[in-house]
Amino acid sequence: MGQKVQPFGFRVGVTEGHKSRWYAPKALFAELLVEDYRIREFVDKRLNRTPPFAAVSDILIERTREELTVIVKTARPGLVVGPKGAEIDKLVADLQTLTGRKVQVKITEVMNPDTDARLVAEAIGEQMRKRGNFRRMLKQRAESAMQHGAKGIRIQISGRLGGAEMSRKFIVREGSIPLSTLQANVDYALVHAETTYGIIGVKVWIYKGMYTDAEEEQTDSRAAGARGRARGRR
Repeated sequence: MGQKVQPFGFRVGVTEGHKSRWYAPKALFAELLVEDYRIREFVDKRLNRTPPFAAVSDILIERTREELTVIVKTARPGLVVGPKGAEIDKLVADLQTLTGRKVQVKITEVMNPDTDARLVAEAIGEQMRKRGNFRRMLKQRAESAMQHGAKGIRIQISGRLGGAEMSRKFIVREGSIPLSTLQANVDYALVHAETTYGIIGVKVWIYKGMYTDAEEEQTDSRAAGARGRARGRR
């Protein structure tokens, strides 16, 4: 049997934080967990499956006793906010109706969509629905991710590829993907593309480097800023 581990779940609590950040007594926990699921389904359907197609890659939820905060990571923040903030006001109102709580929505921009596993998988799924040439498409996506700073990428699609009678897998790899290394920042996403000839599964792994390297870079940049300020004072 294959020994497979979900890359994000493998790292939660070690190098990755939880996507729902709150505490609740045992009696309320199940209710709030289901509410989180409903919020994610609602936001995904509202922003990703229907216009404006805002390219939402992740939804984080934080709770305090008084307020519920939904953090939306998107590659197109302007579409989520809308003209003069009209769209985000509607979203807040609908979420308050859905949950019965005071809701705040925060927008975080995804600066590099080509190295976001969820957005890459969604783009491939959309092309599969349009019956694009999957070999060329996967190669282009992998090359684009490598050009935009990824250290490695693996894309796997499974199902009735090209409308064939028998289902199969097709895999494209570029660079390295250290799946067993906890300190490796591996972004993973699974998307189901519903085509006329069945569901195609799209899996994307993107290796962005080590967490320790990113921390060292931040420390170096802070130190450089401090040195610059010190020089300015002289």
